[in-house]
Amino acid sequence: MNIEIKKQYDLVDYEKSVDSMKVRVSQIINESKKELIWFLNHDHIYTQGTSASENEILKKNQIRIIKTNRGGKTTYHGPGQRIVYFVINLNKRKRDIRQFISIIEKSLMDFLNMYEIDCTTFKNRVGIWVTGKNGKKFSKEEKIGAIGLRLKNWITYHGLSFNINPDMRNYNFINSCGLKNFKNTSLQELGIKINENKFDEEYSEIFLNNLKILK
Repeated sequence: MNIEIKKQYDLVDYEKSVDSMKVRVSQIINESKKELIWFLNHDHIYTQGTSASENEILKKNQIRIIKTNRGGKTTYHGPGQRIVYFVINLNKRKRDIRQFISIIEKSLMDFLNMYEIDCTTFKNRVGIWVTGKNGKKFSKEEKIGAIGLRLKNWITYHGLSFNINPDMRNYNFINSCGLKNFKNTSLQELGIKINENKFDEEYSEIFLNNLKILK
């Protein structure tokens, strides 16, 4: 599969990353560059997608709030959270954005299952929800991964944010993904300690394998 895998471990400016993805989309359209899966980190930031509303910010703090062109509502990004951006040409595959999102979700669930973490998705709530661990059910599901995409000429960009070990207190200032009364969680809170490189290796292998079904 002719897709570039790019991994960065420094903090990448959010707006610069969006500009880079837009450039890459144009390069894919004119066939001068390959598709891209980009693993990276952002510094502390709240982003508001195209369907976000102001009441999702519960209380202002020192963290910047940025309006962005991805789909979805308000979410947090910061150190300890891994970002995966997918600049993928669906013209080469099935033009089905819903199925593509399902592949992103399924890949993360496959990854979590390897660590005995039970998880699920919901039709009316995009993202990945933890329901239990080591066979023990939680009383209420907790969100560990958020997804927001943009599509241009059937080329995707933006993608997945996944909580490895961020400061979870930063979620207290927002209704994450527009949802009230739901908790966010992380691998660290679930008692799993892995580094970002290990996540990148394992998730990219699972995702590329699952992407083959989108034909």
